[in-house]
Amino acid sequence: MRIECDEMGGTMSSFEPIAKKPVNLSLSEALVQESRSYCGNLSAKVEEMLQAYVVAERQSRQQHREQAQRAVTDWNALHDSSGSYADGHSTL
Repeated sequence: MRIECDEMGGTMSSFEPIAKKPVNLSLSEALVQESRSYCGNLSAKVEEMLQAYVVAERQSRQQHREQAQRAVTDWNALHDSSGSYADGHSTL
C-alpha cells in the first residue's frame, strides 16, 4: 500500500503592514499595569510577541510536515523494495 502525503500551507509568508483591527483581550489588570511600566506601547509589544509566536508555530508545523513527508518517502521505499507482508496472505 502506497501512502500519499498532502502538503498543507497557504498562509502569508511574512507579516506585511496592513490595516489594524481593534480586538478585545481579557488580561489581568495587575499584569497590564506592570507591563506598562516596562513598555510604552502595550499594543505594539503584544503584536510583536504574537508575531513571534505565529512565526515559531509556522516553523514547527513546517518541520512536522517535512518529518511526515520523510516518513512517507521511507515507507514507500520500503514497500517498493520488500512489498507488503499482507500480499502473501490476501484471500482476494
